[in-house]
Order: sequence, then C-alpha cells, then structure tokens
Amino acid sequence: MDTRSLSVFLSVADTLNFSRSGELLHMSVSAVSRTIQRLEDELGQSLLERDNRSVRLTGAGREFREYARRSVTEWQQLRRKLGSEEQLAGEVSLYCSVTATYSVLAPILEAFRSAHPAVEIMMHTGDQADGINRVLEGQDDVAVSGRPVQLPQRLEFLPLLESPLQFLAPTADCAVRQMVVAGEASPGGLDWGGIPFIVPERGITKEILDAWLRKRGIRPRVYAQVAGHEAIVAMVSLGLGIGVAPQLVVQASGMAGSVSPIPVPDGLPPLGIGLCSLKRRLSSPLVKSLWDVAGQTYAAVV
Repeated sequence: MDTRSLSVFLSVADTLNFSRSGELLHMSVSAVSRTIQRLEDELGQSLLERDNRSVRLTGAGREFREYARRSVTEWQQLRRKLGSEEQLAGEVSLYCSVTATYSVLAPILEAFRSAHPAVEIMMHTGDQADGINRVLEGQDDVAVSGRPVQLPQRLEFLPLLESPLQFLAPTADCAVRQMVVAGEASPGGLDWGGIPFIVPERGITKEILDAWLRKRGIRPRVYAQVAGHEAIVAMVSLGLGIGVAPQLVVQASGMAGSVSPIPVPDGLPPLGIGLCSLKRRLSSPLVKSLWDVAGQTYAAVV
C-alpha cells in the first residue's frame, strides 16, 4: 500500500467524484478506479458506495480516510527529516469562496510560494458558509471564513481583516428601490417587515443578521434564502429585494454599481475574516507554515 494510492483515495474521498479526481491528479478515470479497487482488495472492505449518480464513503472508508491522512502526513514528515530539513515539501488543502481567492488569499499565496516553493496548495472553492464544517470534518486543512459568534473548541482562528456588513438595495428604478427610498424619507424608517428580503440560508452572516433582527423584534418578509454572498448581491442588483453582504464581496463582485448601501443607524457589526484550522492540524509543519505566512502577510499590510 503506497502513499500514491493513499493520495488517490484521499482525493476521491474529498471530491466524491472519480472524474474530478482524475483531472486534479492528471490520471484517467479508469486509473483512479483501478487504484481504489486495489485498495479495497487489499483491505477486503468496500471503501466507497457507487451508483450511476453518486459516490459515498462507507463506514470503513471514513475510518480508512483518517489512516490515509496520518500515513501521508507522516511520510512527508519523514522525507523532510531524511532529506533537506530546510525545505518544506508536501500538500496543504485549502477551502475558500471564489471571492476570497483573490480578495483575501492572493497576497498570502504569493508570499507562501516564495517562501515554500515545494509545498502544493490544493484549493477547493464553494460557499464560505461551508468552510468551518469542512475543517471540522477533516475535508480541508485550512479554510478562509468569517469568525463565528461561538468558535468551536477544536478550532483555531487567525484574524486577518474586517469587512463592514452592509444592507444593500438595488440602484435600478424598481418597486424595491421605491420602497427603500420611501422608507429613508419616512420618520419611521424602512418597513423591515414589508420589504422583500434576500437572506443567507446558513453561515456566520445569517447568525449575525438573525441576532440583529431578533433584538429589534423584526420579522422580515423573506423573498429567498440563498447560498453565498455573491448570489445575494446578484439578486439584489436584479431588484428582487434587499440583502446583506460584506463590503469586500460587493467591491469584488463587479456589481458595485448595481447596488447601494442602505444607511442604518446601529447597523450590523463588521465581519471578521480569517483562517480557521483544527488545533491539532497546526502541529503539521505544512499547515503551520501557511498559517504563519498568512499572519505575517496581513500584519505587514496593517
């Protein structure tokens, strides 16, 4: 059982997609499938349940995933110890939203590649609200995330920057815009219970917004619950409702001219953005090196 086979299994366990893993590993789908089959034959256990539409880890697969991670990490550490101790080599799995790849990560990765050229960053992108769970479940080593109201005890959080959370309205002349303008001119302010609201379906922004609304006894008229700040900004720009998103996302979205902030007295607190990782994963020199470079990069920026 070689580390290459273990790395192939770990990729499939992460993507749950043989084709995607083949692309990432520069292997054919049949080669990926044969590798998994050889591992299952050696173990005498099915590691994956497959059908025409999905792939899932079996109980044995979940247990084997932990073994494979430990084995690959220990092998990489041994190689460094027996070889050049000055140069880190290996792989770090990183999760972030598409916006974060260039608005948060760009200066970190530039500095990291310069300091540790032999370390590969395996980046996975998606809704930022999923970052913390992916780290807790061991799918990724590090995630770019907003700081949760209650940080799980197993997690370490490295603050990098803050971005104001803004209530947003469409700039186009539409029914929603007219309701916002009328509310801003009214002594009573916005009709929070009557204006359509596009809200995050999960995540830290949802926690912050729910607490803000609850404190004021507001029951919003929810037009839609969507995944991702980018989707909220897009729907607001189309005139479908008002929404909430970090200023950083608005500026990076390319739609800043199609939405405008709604001034709200005693508005939402800023969103703290940083890296999160399991505390035990920071014992890995690879993960710790990325962590330290990120902290140094943003300390220099500040």
